[in-house]
Amino acid sequence: MSSHEHPGAVPPLDLSKWRNVPTILIVIGAIGAAAGFLGGVRQFAFSWLLGFMFVLSLGLGGLFLVIVHHLFDASWSVPIRRFNEHIACLTGPTLLILFIPIAIFAPKIYPWMGPALQAHPDHALTSKAPLFTFGGFYISAAVCFAIWWLISHQLRAWSLKQDKSGSAECTHKMRFYACLGVVLFALTLTTAAIMWIKGLMHEWYSTMFGVWYFASSVWTTLATVYAITLVMQRTTPLRNLIREKTYYMLGSLLFAFTVFYAYISFAQYFIIWNANIPEETFWYVLREKGWWWSFGQIIIFGHFFVPFLALLRIDVKLTPKFMIPICAWAWLMHFCDLEFQIMPALNTQGAIWAGILVDACCVLLMVGVLAKVFIYYFLKYPPYPQWDPRMAEALDIYVPPTHDYATAPVRAK
Repeated sequence: MSSHEHPGAVPPLDLSKWRNVPTILIVIGAIGAAAGFLGGVRQFAFSWLLGFMFVLSLGLGGLFLVIVHHLFDASWSVPIRRFNEHIACLTGPTLLILFIPIAIFAPKIYPWMGPALQAHPDHALTSKAPLFTFGGFYISAAVCFAIWWLISHQLRAWSLKQDKSGSAECTHKMRFYACLGVVLFALTLTTAAIMWIKGLMHEWYSTMFGVWYFASSVWTTLATVYAITLVMQRTTPLRNLIREKTYYMLGSLLFAFTVFYAYISFAQYFIIWNANIPEETFWYVLREKGWWWSFGQIIIFGHFFVPFLALLRIDVKLTPKFMIPICAWAWLMHFCDLEFQIMPALNTQGAIWAGILVDACCVLLMVGVLAKVFIYYFLKYPPYPQWDPRMAEALDIYVPPTHDYATAPVRAK
């Protein structure tokens, strides 16, 4: 591969013509969402839920990347950590505000919140109490957002403090919140996936569903971060900080989560198919009707085989003209995957085309809002960590030790 194909050698990018894209997305999305609301409140509620779970996956994926950066004491991700912190901070308050319509229309979205099942709950509902109750739904949502807000903002706050002081205490604090955050992250992400997606069919059982949403979220976020990194390198001070290894590691992680997502999805299907229990198999039987069967095939080939085969070569991970289409493809496949997970609860016969435009408009609206907030964060704070002790290693700069360990006397034990 010639040097001019490497990400670090691409020419500067003029973003002036793209400055209004977030506003355009918001306007188009708002018009489509309003039309969907006028066409039917229940369709709008489901479409809003799909759009919300799409953008929530980006926020949670960004939070996970920041957490593992500190847990593994990574150096290659130091230059891009700051904008990952901004993505993580989108979980609150921005996503909390976007959750309000779901909280309002929850009784129209989730059948178990209807008066019939509330008055005479079935066995599946009573066995999941007190989580699957009115109080459980709203309390669990409040706890999830509070934890995401706390962890994401504390990690960024201490990162910003280090920009001013350079103190090692900031590194220790970020590691503390990362250790605490990885446990709370797993619990809250699983709770959110169960309550807001799996709860659409409360009778269904799957212990792997939270892991599925985790794998899908991080996969989509890695594709997003790759694209943002390329843009940042061509338009901001990050141009002199990002190395080829940054793109290689992002591409490798995207490849790894492609395989991980496929493993989780197949394992869930295989276990349910092998057990052949009606309380579990009905979920897949419903998704073999009408167009849902076609969506299943799209996910099998488009969500796994296409990115898997495309990312096998090492040089592809360093070639923007190949990676940008793959990143866009990841967004499309994530949208199709959420359609397959959420919409059969509304359209049981697989008649999807009437609402898919409303679904897409809700996604565009929320992506536009998140883009506005992200740009605000990026312009408000320093674009990268200023005094991170691992920055020199990230830039492949050798810093000689300040103490001569070779000639230092050996202390007696």
